Formats: sequence, structure tokens, C-alpha cells
Amino acid sequence: MESLYVLIPIALLFVVIAVAVFFFAVRSDQFEDLERQGMNILLDDEATNKSSPKDGQANTESSDNANER
Repeated sequence: MESLYVLIPIALLFVVIAVAVFFFAVRSDQFEDLERQGMNILLDDEATNKSSPKDGQANTESSDNANER
């Protein structure tokens, strides 16, 4: 029973900290644009697929594998 005298204030302290962190996140516009990050995941693949190899070298591994078939 005596442990409750310690655990309840600790639990209340955690709740106050969690609420403070939540309000800090809301006030600093962490939740302003939730859809942009989801769209960035979809758009990243297009940017990496269009990049050309460095120094004008072609991907020889794919052509070597095609010749072995």
C-alpha cells in the first residue's frame, strides 16, 4: 500500500510531461501538414529512377546478366 504513495505521483508526473510534449508539438506546427510526408515517400522513387549513372558509364551488370541467359 505504501508503494502507491510513490507510484501515483510518478504516474501523474509522466502524464503532465506527456501533455506538455503534446502541446509543444502542436504549437510548433508539427501536425500542420500530415499528408506531405506520405507523398514524399511515393515521389522519392521517381527521382532516383531518373538519375543517370556517373561519368556516362552504363550499367554493365544488367547487360552481362542478359548475355548469360
